[in-house]
Amino acid sequence: MQPTLTTGAESLELSWPDGTIGQFPFIWLRDTDPSGFHPQTGERVFELTSVELDIAPTHVELAPGKLMVTWPGAQEPSAFDLEWIKAHRPGQRRADPAVVEPVLWRSELGGEGVPRHDAAGIMSSDAALSEWMADCKRYGLAIVTGLADNTDAGMDVARRVGHLRETNFGLTFEVMSKPDPNNLAYTSVALPLHTDLTNQELPPGFQFLHCMANEAQGGGSTFCDGAAAAEDLRKEDAEAFELLTSITIPFRFHDKVTDIRSRKAVITLDSDGDVSEICFNAHLADILDLNPEQMPAYYRAYRKFMGMLRAPKYGIALRLSGGEMVVFDNRRVLHGRESFDPSTGFRHLHGCYVDRGELDSRLRVVAAQA
Repeated sequence: MQPTLTTGAESLELSWPDGTIGQFPFIWLRDTDPSGFHPQTGERVFELTSVELDIAPTHVELAPGKLMVTWPGAQEPSAFDLEWIKAHRPGQRRADPAVVEPVLWRSELGGEGVPRHDAAGIMSSDAALSEWMADCKRYGLAIVTGLADNTDAGMDVARRVGHLRETNFGLTFEVMSKPDPNNLAYTSVALPLHTDLTNQELPPGFQFLHCMANEAQGGGSTFCDGAAAAEDLRKEDAEAFELLTSITIPFRFHDKVTDIRSRKAVITLDSDGDVSEICFNAHLADILDLNPEQMPAYYRAYRKFMGMLRAPKYGIALRLSGGEMVVFDNRRVLHGRESFDPSTGFRHLHGCYVDRGELDSRLRVVAAQA
């Protein structure tokens, strides 16, 4: 059914029979005129500076299924589809299939609680692909099973999502003990929980670690939901939480050919105030350069959060087998590794990254095609 129309000095109001009410400022209507978008690309071609901010229509009327708005000097009225304008009314965010409510988890999840999805289904079915990607967002962590025994198998799954993210370590990387390492991941020592590449301007989003072999004693994988720990910190110690969200600290990676640095807060909040990112890597943290008067309080907050991340309450452990691949959100879930003895067997993981935006894009495209 048609809405009722009320026109004011700066906006108009549409009231639908189902109780939905939308208020539409005139400047928004002019800027959102469907004719102001390119018919093929969908990009806006209307020039906002061509009109005054206080623009008002000369005539407004409802036609069957349409809102018709005539502007001063315009040859044709703007025609808005009523269902479209109802769905896109100001104050209403566009529906987004990539928005998946996170499930914050702690040690109770256990290794057995990590979602598992079969590689064959992901590669052959868009529905299976979508379910797996949604779990990757929901838990920040999932395991892909049934991969072939070659390095291309894991990359094929990653490319099913989107483009691989290249870093100074290459398009892909091998996690194994090797001589003359430039990163602790390439040793056999234990790796405390951390997020990767905090020194990058934008740390990679999802990490893919395909287990090729895991025959050595030790070498179990550890994980922690940093968002869960951060939300608990907010409740337990508001001052520490505020410091870790408001003060940036330096991170740095350097070797013979690279010196990459950045400054970041350990905890980042989104526009709604929810924890959206964790940036924590004690090995890549550069020399703390805060003002001396800030340091006691900051160190207290930083050390408290570090202790929480490493506490049994938050961590889970699992042992990957050949043919399994763990996929996790590197800007939410921290990962680590128990030490291992390379003399007792071979341990080899093949890794790559795909940015968050690539996974979100694929979720939207698959939903649109369903």
